[in-house]
Amino acid sequence: MRDENRIESVASEKSILVRVVFPDQPVEDDPLEELYRLATTAGTEVVEELVQRRAKPDKSTFFGKGKVAELKELVDATSADVVIVDNDLSPAQTRNLEKAVGVKVIDRTELILDIFAAGARTHESRLAVELAQLEYSLPRLRRMWTHLSRQSMGVGMRGPGEKQLETDRRLALKRIHDLKQELAKVESRRERQVAARDGVATVSLVGYTNAGKSTLMNALTGAGVEAADRLFATLDTRTRRWEIKGWGTVLLSDTVGFIRDLPHGLVASFKSTLEETRQATLLLHVADASSPVVFDQIAAVYGVLQELGIEEKDMLLVLNKIDAVTSPAKLNQVLDRYPNAIPVSAKNGTGLGPLTEAVGQALSEAFLDLHVDVDAADGKLLAHLAAHGEILSRAYSESGVSVHVRLPAAAMGMVRERAAAIRSANDHPARNGTPQLLTSPAADERLTDETLADGASAEPVSSRSEPRAGDTDEVA
Repeated sequence: MRDENRIESVASEKSILVRVVFPDQPVEDDPLEELYRLATTAGTEVVEELVQRRAKPDKSTFFGKGKVAELKELVDATSADVVIVDNDLSPAQTRNLEKAVGVKVIDRTELILDIFAAGARTHESRLAVELAQLEYSLPRLRRMWTHLSRQSMGVGMRGPGEKQLETDRRLALKRIHDLKQELAKVESRRERQVAARDGVATVSLVGYTNAGKSTLMNALTGAGVEAADRLFATLDTRTRRWEIKGWGTVLLSDTVGFIRDLPHGLVASFKSTLEETRQATLLLHVADASSPVVFDQIAAVYGVLQELGIEEKDMLLVLNKIDAVTSPAKLNQVLDRYPNAIPVSAKNGTGLGPLTEAVGQALSEAFLDLHVDVDAADGKLLAHLAAHGEILSRAYSESGVSVHVRLPAAAMGMVRERAAAIRSANDHPARNGTPQLLTSPAADERLTDETLADGASAEPVSSRSEPRAGDTDEVA
């Protein structure tokens, strides 16, 4: 919650955009272009813009005295309702600026939180946004939540003489505690849902906001999800089935986009929403090749992935919107830095074939295509194969069953311990009863030399059957 004079969002208000650019920051051709898009996404009418270059921020007002005076003149001349700062301000700097210019002042973080609050549609995303807003607002409390001050908080509740600000803080802290507990339950449920897909390949789309992830999902799966040309059009995870020729069905997920200086509290609050990304077999990092700041956007996404602890996952860089690139030289400049990137246009379908082939090849390195001979009485191993892999066929004999299975390399532990024989789907039976284990570049580091028989080699997966019955959960 915010101060009483902040309860309304910035929608339908006249705004002035301002930013301080520091020497160590990259400067775009239009330093306020992204803030302009954020402000218009929030529903404000931008009436003026102002940029100042400084070596360091002013401790009191962030801007220099001259710029503050200039900003006050612009507020009076345009009848602006709000000043939006493309930097993060301290509570004291916000208060001092508001006193100096006479209107509400919000910083970049508060603007992003406002956009997320307006776009949250599910119970989970609303909880996450409320938590992030409260944690942001806590050091900025003045006289908030007065309507809640009559509610009892149990043992230790002070009497009516308690200062209102202290009451507000205690109420806010209590609500933060409750939200964290509720989100922990949501996160636990999400982890169980994702874990139930163990053995099914999962691919997650990540990238800068408005890079075209949802449009790409629609182009690859025909999902028909909303794909609006605005920042943060997607706040909730959507998962759809994607048929890859020569591989079969994988699960493709699209989730919230990232942005430069994404609030840390927001990243933490959306941890459960990003669980699909954390657990994915492969990440597709979608970048807007037409953006003049594409390199900065790619770096910003890597920074958020690092904050989530998933920057070392297998990842393919996808350069989207090549149809909007103004010159081949510009695209070549990006490809020179990222030679393995895959250029596509989700809008007109260019490059989707090579992208699909690259995804199939990458997934083949993470999964093993095996024939596993199992003793007839070893129901535990049979259950393990069914739970963690995809059963392609079974051949029964007097001694047991030979199972053709596609299995994640990480699930090989019990198989190595209990199988009567293991061989590649393209190899002959193991010699002298010694299991001959197929490996791949992605699996080699997880397997010790003792588990590899002579002549074992990596083979690409070449076949795939329909998914097992029951592999549905909430996926459309």
